[in-house]
Amino acid sequence: MEHGNRGFSEAGLHRLREVLARHVESKRIPGLVALVGRNGETHVEAIGTMRHDGGAPMRRDTIFRMASTSKPVAMAAAMVLLDECRLRLDDLVEPWLPELADRRVLKRIDGPLEDTVPARRPITVRDLLTSTFGLGMDMTALGAPIMGAIFEQGLTPDLPEPMPGPDEWMRRLGTLPLMYQPGERWQYQISHDVLSVLVARVTGQSFEEFLRERIFDPLGMKDTAFHVPADKIDRLPTLYAPDPRTGEFVVWDEAAGGRWSRPPAFQGGGGGLVSTVDDYHAYFRMLLNGGTHGSERILSRPAVELMTTNRLTPEQNAARHAMAVNNVHVSFGQGQHGGWGMGMAVRTYRGDYAPVGQFGWDGGSGTSTYADPDNRLTGILLTQVGMSVPDSARLIHDFWTTLYQAIDD
Repeated sequence: MEHGNRGFSEAGLHRLREVLARHVESKRIPGLVALVGRNGETHVEAIGTMRHDGGAPMRRDTIFRMASTSKPVAMAAAMVLLDECRLRLDDLVEPWLPELADRRVLKRIDGPLEDTVPARRPITVRDLLTSTFGLGMDMTALGAPIMGAIFEQGLTPDLPEPMPGPDEWMRRLGTLPLMYQPGERWQYQISHDVLSVLVARVTGQSFEEFLRERIFDPLGMKDTAFHVPADKIDRLPTLYAPDPRTGEFVVWDEAAGGRWSRPPAFQGGGGGLVSTVDDYHAYFRMLLNGGTHGSERILSRPAVELMTTNRLTPEQNAARHAMAVNNVHVSFGQGQHGGWGMGMAVRTYRGDYAPVGQFGWDGGSGTSTYADPDNRLTGILLTQVGMSVPDSARLIHDFWTTLYQAIDD
């Protein structure tokens, strides 16, 4: 086998496989599928089984719940609309999302919901694209009334009750004050789901229809969707959220009859997609190619550059940095990359083996998807162990360490 042109050493790939297999043999990770791509070559490992107690083996075409790794892919829908001037960065969102007009803003993040001031300015498309519109999942404010209200209103995924349909979801969101002034501070999650509604209202299509027409079909992403149809359900593994105290495998979602076995009321870009390593590889390779796939252009090069480079000012980024480095015990070290583009993290300093400029994101269901322009490298690791315990996070760290040590040039 040639070494020079494929860019991974045989010894390095052997170590990658050994380290991944060790995680499965530990019995903490039932199974995984990993794909590494560089210079037109791909290497795939499928190790272990679909269930913690055995069952069918993991395969290259196993379909996984992508959780927050949905964000970098779903963001492409909004970028298409920017390219076509159907949205502008500094347009107000009110004409499409009247529920977000005339916002009030909390005086203090932990204050009562009534204690507000008027928003200094309306919310713009840019605020949504950069996750700075004023509401989000703030793990440093978990006891605050506003976080309680977000959970009570069912505005986030992963609650026992699925999120309501887009119009009802927006209505509930519109009853809450903002946590921060528009554009002031980066906040996680909610902006991505608001964007799903915005895209659907601008295009007159469902969010999934538009993604399929403009992103999934052109890229050949045939297994990427917001649910798994019956004829593919045997390719979806059980999802576990192990008990943090005992480590016992608690089933969070079964395949047949589970959350992803039927179309959801809300097609959420924040975390709703299912996909495979090959589908995600096609998407991230398109980003590395500056927006093209074969002879077809999916996104303009400037749109890709906007998504995949840091968009945050130092002030906006302070909260993101604090969340990453002060919550290591909660996040198991995920998220320490520096900046944020649109829909994904962007490394702005070198904190581990990956260089500045690497972009992508991780998912709470045990997924990790990044591309690295410097090394022309993609890496995708998919498993089914939720981050209620550190096991999948440690596997993800080891995957990236061994992937980078396998580079041979």
